[in-house]
Amino acid sequence: MPQPSRPRKGSMGFSPRKRVTREVPQIRSWPDDDGSPALQGFAGYKAGMTHVVMVNDQANSSREGMEESVPVTVVETPPMRAVALRAYEDTAYGMKPLTEAWTGEFHEELDRTLSLPNENTFEDDAAEIREAVDDGRVADLRVITHTVPAALDNVPKKKPDVMETRVGGGSLSERADFALDLVEDGGEHEMSDVFRAGEYLDVAGVTKGKGTQGPVKRWGVQKRKGKHARQGWRRRIGNLGPWNPSRVRSTVPQQGQTGYHQRTELNKRLIDFGAGADASVDGGFVNYGEVDGPYALVKGSVPGPNKRLLRFRPAVRPNDQPRLDPEVRYVSTASNQG
Repeated sequence: MPQPSRPRKGSMGFSPRKRVTREVPQIRSWPDDDGSPALQGFAGYKAGMTHVVMVNDQANSSREGMEESVPVTVVETPPMRAVALRAYEDTAYGMKPLTEAWTGEFHEELDRTLSLPNENTFEDDAAEIREAVDDGRVADLRVITHTVPAALDNVPKKKPDVMETRVGGGSLSERADFALDLVEDGGEHEMSDVFRAGEYLDVAGVTKGKGTQGPVKRWGVQKRKGKHARQGWRRRIGNLGPWNPSRVRSTVPQQGQTGYHQRTELNKRLIDFGAGADASVDGGFVNYGEVDGPYALVKGSVPGPNKRLLRFRPAVRPNDQPRLDPEVRYVSTASNQG
């Protein structure tokens, strides 16, 4: 007998499912300010997956204190560079850029992405930002940062990826001083300056592109059964909708672009950092094949294929922060890159 009701197939929350315009994920919400001024984001390139054997430190878990094998994603995280500070003001149409201060020294590959300023006016622009902060015209501060993929042998490109990273913590005046000092000192910073091992973070990335796919793969609808399949096709939906309204509604599952969408996964645990393929971590031996620079281990899987850019931010909705015990983390590690 036909079922009178059934939950729809596929979430409409991600519609329209079309290709992203750029591979640098866009972050539109940031965590609340807490503690001293600091950057609230970092970026790296996915290298592959492996697994580690670690001690379960989740409170009230039935396996607390026991060893268990955990899948992790290896992310190459070479140092990033901050090249400018941008101040935003509140307007009737939302936050708009007010002014910005650019450094006078740039990475040799950055002109592949940006049109760099010809003159060094950092001192005057920094004074203008501080004056705007004192006058109460600044609503938020963002640092313009970029990656250095040319430092990685596994990422086949030299063009840096440029993004905005929010400065959080403290007052606006303290944030401005922190960011301007960072930009003036060359802007180089590492992932360990932003995050600590063991905490939760959010990972944003662009998923694997799969091209045009039918409704079965794209939306998860069932294939036709029995006599319905004898109509001549099995992987199509039964109809495009009722007589009225006399149009095809957007809720009807149809074929179209699948994959290459931005997705953000919440509450991914940062297991640990590393500094090379032959680094020793808490007595264990790490061997991740071709990864020979700084890397991070993130518990579980993350969006996108290998070599694609990933952005990290502190968790905006953390369920529970684990007990950070640097003495009890690893037992051993094993390689299973791919």
